[in-house]
Amino acid sequence: MYLRVVSESLQPEEISARLGTGPDEATAIGSRRRPRSLPRAHATWIRHVSAAGGPGRPEDLAPVVLGWGPEFAAALGRLAGSGDADVSLVIVQELTDPDDPRQKGIFLGVTLLAWLARAGASLDIDQYVYYDGDDQRGDGDPGQ
Repeated sequence: MYLRVVSESLQPEEISARLGTGPDEATAIGSRRRPRSLPRAHATWIRHVSAAGGPGRPEDLAPVVLGWGPEFAAALGRLAGSGDADVSLVIVQELTDPDDPRQKGIFLGVTLLAWLARAGASLDIDQYVYYDGDDQRGDGDPGQ
């Protein structure tokens, strides 16, 4: 899970100045992925959401986001409201075991949703499925 701020007009340093804190990673307008790539048309400012013990479920990571405080959420909201940037909380969910109940569903509590609303943030959920459904059915017919 990570918080992403994207701007077509502000460089990462300007985003940091408006938020009062720096990113965990950033890319600048005009930078390139590779030498022959087109220059980026937007800047990206990212803060990772992580907890001790490695990756967790969104409900396990919510206290980390909430720990950033209401002032940070308000600064994000002002930035988003200005039209100079888009703010989103990105949840990346990898599904590798169809029988593992910890890999199913995403729960976001009202306190986190209120924080995101104050931050003017959208929610972006990326899900990746890494198991073969044919093997799970046992009949070899993916249509059933």
